[in-house]
Amino acid sequence: MTARGARPWLVTGAGGMLARDLLGRLADAGIDAVAAGRAELDVTDPAAVRAAFAAHRPALVVNCAAWTAVDAAEDHEAQALAVNGTGPRLLAGACRAAGSPLLQLSTDYVFDGLRREPYPEHAAAAPRSAYGRSKLAGERAVLELLPDTGYVVRTAWLYGAGGDSFVRTVIGLERERPTLDVVEDQWGQPTWTADLARQLVGLGRRALAGTAPAGVYHGSSGGRTTWFAFCREIFRLLGADPERVRPTTGDRYVRPAPRPAYSVLGHQRWHAAGMAPIRHWRAALAEALPAMGHGPALRPVTAGAPEERDTHEKAEITCDPCA
Repeated sequence: MTARGARPWLVTGAGGMLARDLLGRLADAGIDAVAAGRAELDVTDPAAVRAAFAAHRPALVVNCAAWTAVDAAEDHEAQALAVNGTGPRLLAGACRAAGSPLLQLSTDYVFDGLRREPYPEHAAAAPRSAYGRSKLAGERAVLELLPDTGYVVRTAWLYGAGGDSFVRTVIGLERERPTLDVVEDQWGQPTWTADLARQLVGLGRRALAGTAPAGVYHGSSGGRTTWFAFCREIFRLLGADPERVRPTTGDRYVRPAPRPAYSVLGHQRWHAAGMAPIRHWRAALAEALPAMGHGPALRPVTAGAPEERDTHEKAEITCDPCA
């Protein structure tokens, strides 16, 4: 439990899917938190940031505020950069003055997606989209201003109960369509927001205790899969026929911003903080669907389930990052 009079955690972007689960996890852990949506705190406004720190004196900040409209960022890069780059810089400056650690959420889109093995935390960033460039600017601001107390947590393929996501889209379409065409040439790690929230609480506690080294962490699930195989697993857990999900390729659905073909992230850095990485995506999904009100798994799923073959066959439905 948080001691009486302890300074609260400040969670920005409080209306988003991840922030909602994080705030619930903090409440369960007895940690006082201030939920700041855009109406309460516009992270791009220096005066608003100063006022929030003066009013709440946060012990730690978790920045979930983000521009996540990937395609729109191509035509509105300055606006995306204001939220994803300037916002983190302002928060980092305020955290430096207050002596508060900052956990900054970032994305797999900072990488080019051209590898065929997991990106380690120290891999060179090479974003191919305006969204990725804006998120990389936020990362660099935090690491520059808070070399000892700045934490960048990259995540990918988020889904949860509190917002739009690939999983919620698939659940709706399963009821409406006889078949779905889903891209199979994009690889990544589906990540349940409840799992990431738990990881952020653990990292934040260790940051405050001084036992977690600052820097970059990858907050995505273990394992890897394609959108196509992920969709088939959702169907299976819903009790629907996975054969109704048909493979296609991403080049059939040209979008303004390029999607990383390979978004698999490595997780070695968690061990330096004395933490285990997030569990396998299959095990998380089997628990997440019942928690989201969509029935139990049909059979036990373990973290040791076989990986999908790394082939290039086919994969229509994709999902933008959801903070």
